[in-house]
Amino acid sequence: MNSKIYLSPPHMSGQESDFISEAFKTNWVAPLGPNVDEFEKQVAALAGVKAAVAVNSGTAAIHLALSLLDISAGDKVFCSSLTFVASANPILYQGAEPVFIDSEPETWNMSPAALARAMEEAAVRNKLPKAVIVVNLYGQSARMDEILQICDTYEVPLIEDAAESIGSTYKGKPSGGFGRFGIFSFNGNKIITTSGGGMLVSDDENAIKKARFFATQARDNAPYYQHSQMGYNYRMSNVLAGIGIAQMQVLELRVAARRKIYSRYAKELGNMPGISFMPELAQTKSNRWLTALTVDENLTGISASQIVNSLSKNNIEARQVWKPLHLQPLFEGRAYYSHSNEEDIAKTLFDTGICLPSGSNLAEDEQTRVITQVKTALQTKVADHVVL
Repeated sequence: MNSKIYLSPPHMSGQESDFISEAFKTNWVAPLGPNVDEFEKQVAALAGVKAAVAVNSGTAAIHLALSLLDISAGDKVFCSSLTFVASANPILYQGAEPVFIDSEPETWNMSPAALARAMEEAAVRNKLPKAVIVVNLYGQSARMDEILQICDTYEVPLIEDAAESIGSTYKGKPSGGFGRFGIFSFNGNKIITTSGGGMLVSDDENAIKKARFFATQARDNAPYYQHSQMGYNYRMSNVLAGIGIAQMQVLELRVAARRKIYSRYAKELGNMPGISFMPELAQTKSNRWLTALTVDENLTGISASQIVNSLSKNNIEARQVWKPLHLQPLFEGRAYYSHSNEEDIAKTLFDTGICLPSGSNLAEDEQTRVITQVKTALQTKVADHVVL
């Protein structure tokens, strides 16, 4: 059998070992040190903000952002529905209540129309959310101008979950720098990785200083271990930060590689009946972390899940797009605002969407294999569909 093709495996540059060796040589292996300082500096500069704190996951970064906003039991937080569960789990950590917002067709991200309706209803009830978490899905930025305007109108802080969109831009501005806080993830499947890790960024330097305090078990400035507030063990090690520095050096190359992979998929599959690729909004540049497309079963005779299963049988890892959070058993009964009364965009995208192998180290012959298998599945089923 052909070797397995993974969805988005890590892609090392070869320079990571230099920074790791330096960390061991100087004995900086704790969750602090020169690599951590430099990595934070580089990510803050990339996002166009003043400060950053490196942590052990993007989830931890979201949790810290919610803590800094004093979100607690009884508070509401509006959150994109079409995303990974890590975007919303920290809301539960704080004992707060998530309210889910649908996507819109042009970006697959948070619908400004749904957000505006949710805000209007919350204002009437005098129960505005304490924060909004917007997600940039698969590298594509949400409609930040519209979303920021709504949040500013109601004076609700925005948290930008850019876990999947480092290296992307919106109207020339880097992803991650739009909200009160920005979130990045460096998990093993992300466009650049530190094995595991994340970053909280902000223009509010005092808030980041406080986040660093919380992330280090909230240890008071005392000559002994004293704690006046609850903290977390969230800091990133100097070893992993060294990997991050090396990865930052090749970020632009990784973005270019993934965009090239997307372009070939779109060229080879985009003209097939029933196949549509995730759009790229005008004046934005997606890092195309994952190439995502939708399948119209009425035209193809085959469903998205059937294509994923067909690829799996041929040792190719593909996945349906994220199952919306408002459909997850964990969040059963939580409030949800759809794009319109007639459309649940997030559910439709889940039912019809597929993510294809998109790693920046995907070889040309491997991509050919993926394309061939998708075409085979589609052409066979389309022929059957026509005959029927």
